[in-house]
Amino acid sequence: MPKVTPTARRKSDHIRVNLEEDVRSGLTTGLEGFRFEHVALPELDLRRVDTVTTFLGKRLRAPLLISSMTGGTDQALRINLALAEAAQTTGVAMGLGSQRAAIERPELASTFQVRRVAPDILLFANLGAVQLNYGYGVDECRRAVEMAEADALILHLNALQEALQPEGDVDFSGLLAKIEALCRALEVPVIAKEVGWGISGPVARRLVQAGVAAIDVAGAGGTSWSQVEMHRAASPRQAQLAAAFLNWGIPTAEALRQVRSALPHIPLIASGGLRTGIDVAKCIALGADLGGLAGPLLKAASESTPRVLEAIEDLISELRITMFAAGCKDIQALRKIELERMP
Repeated sequence: MPKVTPTARRKSDHIRVNLEEDVRSGLTTGLEGFRFEHVALPELDLRRVDTVTTFLGKRLRAPLLISSMTGGTDQALRINLALAEAAQTTGVAMGLGSQRAAIERPELASTFQVRRVAPDILLFANLGAVQLNYGYGVDECRRAVEMAEADALILHLNALQEALQPEGDVDFSGLLAKIEALCRALEVPVIAKEVGWGISGPVARRLVQAGVAAIDVAGAGGTSWSQVEMHRAASPRQAQLAAAFLNWGIPTAEALRQVRSALPHIPLIASGGLRTGIDVAKCIALGADLGGLAGPLLKAASESTPRVLEAIEDLISELRITMFAAGCKDIQALRKIELERMP
């Protein structure tokens, strides 16, 4: 039996904890503080409300991203195939989980290879940005992209998560210059993504100045990786340390507004605690180009591909009806809507 590496074991832990434990942030997304004004006479045919959009030059049936989740284990392969097959059928984008496990052990690359069931989707490879300080360079990033036949590379920023792991990689010093060098050398766009604590406007501006092509704010309000690490902790002291950060982060709505204000034209993904098509619609109205969801789809994918298909179709239906009831015939119109602040 092949040796299970610490990285692969950690990935198995993450799947188990996310499926079995309460790992929600103590914060909310902030999206509940906004609402659409209802349009009683929309002058639209619901059947012709158009959710089609483009992102990084690729056409999507709806502005939805299956956010990065997993890889590196047999269970992760089943999950990724279910997600990818559903993405292909529904015409939405997908991000893969961190591919570090497959860089360490190339025989695990198959757990990230979903093109056989999803030849046409917008697909993002994924590595931790901090690995650029631990021996990774352009070659490893290129391998991640090539093994997945991906359209872009996500570099995820997870400083707090690494700090809460006894085995964490915590040297984030000098990282921006290495990200800049990678962006110049890599053949596909680079997307910078948090993992659930949000990216601020000033940090996003520095990343884009370094050459990053898109930002995923991945704000607070959904899965909290400090809570995940609390459930993984090997001792009560480690668990207590992780639990202290329950309320940490920039809520998704605030991160989204900060980044869009700082960078009016950058391709922008809003993720972190989105649960419904109404949440996605609010994010588009607040300046996002795509809305990303992970947790609800992970649970569906652990059951079956049809469950993921149902979940995505429900999201698209919710989005379309929201647009209809707000008087928006297409995504361009949705972007121009002014949301009301809740009292």
